[in-house]
Amino acid sequence: MKVYVQSVNFKADVELVKFVEEKVSGLKKFHDKIVDSEVFLKVIKTSEKENKVTEIKLNIPGSELVVKKETKTFEEGVSVCIESLKRQVKKNKEKQRAS
Repeated sequence: MKVYVQSVNFKADVELVKFVEEKVSGLKKFHDKIVDSEVFLKVIKTSEKENKVTEIKLNIPGSELVVKKETKTFEEGVSVCIESLKRQVKKNKEKQRAS
């Protein structure tokens, strides 16, 4: 599975990109037909502490799963998004089996 990482309003370091790719690649365990994923990491210029937006889009044949979270750190955002995507991927796979 190909993982595309885009950072908006900042330059993502190699460690962060590697972390994102590892986490997202872990979703392959739950669904074997994931085509690719796009990860958008954005910094919103506000005074709030939760100014990091993580958005992950998974492309699966027949559907597209999207999760968007605002957190204090990108690592936390990616972890929360992955947990949410795990549930969505499992539901999606069950639906495909049922039909």
